[in-house]
Amino acid sequence: MAWIAGFLLRIFGWKVETEDIHLVKKAVLVMAPHTSNWDFIIGRLALLSRNVPVKTLMKKEMFVFPISYILKALGTIPLDRIKSPSTIKSVTSHFAKSDNLLLMITPEGTRKLNKHWKKGFYFIAQASNAPLLLGFLDYKNKVAGIGPTIVPTGNYEEDLMKIEHFYKDKTARYPEKFNLSPIYRHDTNKTEVG
Repeated sequence: MAWIAGFLLRIFGWKVETEDIHLVKKAVLVMAPHTSNWDFIIGRLALLSRNVPVKTLMKKEMFVFPISYILKALGTIPLDRIKSPSTIKSVTSHFAKSDNLLLMITPEGTRKLNKHWKKGFYFIAQASNAPLLLGFLDYKNKVAGIGPTIVPTGNYEEDLMKIEHFYKDKTARYPEKFNLSPIYRHDTNKTEVG
């Protein structure tokens, strides 16, 4: 399967840059920017090309027959967003029960412009004693990959600055929908990329 994913990426002109993360048993894989449905496809192909198994979260309302079988096969975990106070506890229980778990989360939480990233990805990692792996898609350079590892210190603002510093030069498919904190906002051209 890895060679097929790699072949498809090459056809579309994408390359994958990542260090070997197979020694990492448990982590939250942060994926940004997230402005298009293509992000999921390209991101999944990139991870498949490197044999990186990941799980994702999706609202439980999507788990209806027959789609539920496909979602489960793709490693999707149903999330009850109505019970949001227990979300972190629910997700950390998956980490506690698993020997290997790479959980991919998009902190923007939507493909639309989001003025503030959701904090759940950070607190899930912190509560699970899991590092954050910074996954990315850069449409300008057609590069997908996994960058540095951040270990949560408990100082969310300080750690977020390090995380956003990494993403400040990554170009989304729709740059006008990608948002960083005011310190890292940069002028973007308002055109679709790639």
